[in-house]
Amino acid sequence: MWQIRKEKGSEPREEAADALVAPVASWEDDRHTELKVALHQKLIDIINLSALDNMSRAQVEAEVGEIVHEQLALQKHALNLEERKRLVSDILDELLGLGPLEPLLKDHSITDILVNGHKLVFVERGGRLVETATRFKDEKHLLRIIQKIVAAVGRRVDESSPFVDARLADGSRVNAIVPPLAVDGSLLSIRKFAKVPISMARLTELGSVPGPMAQVLAAVVAARRNVLISGGTGSGKTTLLNAMSASIDEHERIVTIEDSAELQLQQRHVARLETRPANIEGRGEVSQRDLVKNALRMRPDRIIVGEVRAGEAFDMLQAMNTGHDGSMTTVHANTPRDALSRVEQMIGMSGIDISPRSARAQIASALNVIVQVGRLADGRRRLLSISEITGMEGEVITMQEIFRFKLTGRDEDGMVRGHFEATGIRPKFMSELTDRGINLPADLFRPDAVVQ
Repeated sequence: MWQIRKEKGSEPREEAADALVAPVASWEDDRHTELKVALHQKLIDIINLSALDNMSRAQVEAEVGEIVHEQLALQKHALNLEERKRLVSDILDELLGLGPLEPLLKDHSITDILVNGHKLVFVERGGRLVETATRFKDEKHLLRIIQKIVAAVGRRVDESSPFVDARLADGSRVNAIVPPLAVDGSLLSIRKFAKVPISMARLTELGSVPGPMAQVLAAVVAARRNVLISGGTGSGKTTLLNAMSASIDEHERIVTIEDSAELQLQQRHVARLETRPANIEGRGEVSQRDLVKNALRMRPDRIIVGEVRAGEAFDMLQAMNTGHDGSMTTVHANTPRDALSRVEQMIGMSGIDISPRSARAQIASALNVIVQVGRLADGRRRLLSISEITGMEGEVITMQEIFRFKLTGRDEDGMVRGHFEATGIRPKFMSELTDRGINLPADLFRPDAVVQ
């Protein structure tokens, strides 16, 4: 008696085996996928799914392997050992994981998985998009995997709510959009997150953030300066935010607010909040703005908003101005000046009647440092600029650039060449750092030194 078989109706019948797909001629084509999905559906009828929760993958693999062998024998399928192992592994991915996506999720060289319908899957490796041989059986198969992802975090996706943001267990960000909005089949995007968060030391090792600039960023966070990280899509804003957060003192209470929880802070005292979409009746939505307001009642030392997109920007600035120094957030923008303009526009989206000058004064008072990150033409992510907001001059927010990345061209392989340099301006926040006992070497800001 199999441990995972259902008590009733578990004996396979020969006529039931007819449900399996026609013989597989080549394990490199779509018929392997068809057989795998058909066997998976058959196993759903045979096994007791609740028993899987108490078994290791090795135990499940042993029992599922026998059942698969039995089912193949009923249809007179002859597979060699390697083919059977691959089939069992794929079926286990269907049962316990995310089907065809599992091998891609386990590949640490892949940073993004992009599914364009059930027949087309791309991945990003080293900053470049590459088509893979991964396929889903059909649209229904792809939709079932999407539903499995979003159901795990209490979200839903269907014709009435055709797009959704979700996350995987490891924090990887997921976006799905299904027909009728997706014309050629469901679209799925997964931004993978490392199981071990990338540290500032690792970013320095990769050349994304040079050591002296990393030293300055760590000092800025430790000195409780309010930071805005700006960059385009996929430029590494959240990765840098995670790395910078490591400099927060363990004794501080941190409240994080996100649309889809993906921050990986290492401190023990972290209260994580996540928005909630409206239900099928259009009720029950909890926005980032609601959570920012609530966070102020949770006695936070710092508030970290994953990304400001709308009216919550005003409440975030208010928090920064009312005793929550050292708060951080990110925004989509291509330059530090654009970032300030976007935040000003978001204040207008809050519904509060405030003049442009007052809005800019709020921004200049609340924000201290803007960190610009970007993705270069060769796919590599770099910290491009560190700027300090110095106040207001008339109607304009004034700021000064402390460090920047200077492009110098490309090499024979098409890789972008450049170096980091100091502008020679000594930041005003140095006095704040000194007051907190943080001392940075004066030669960090020498204009004639190339930052390595």
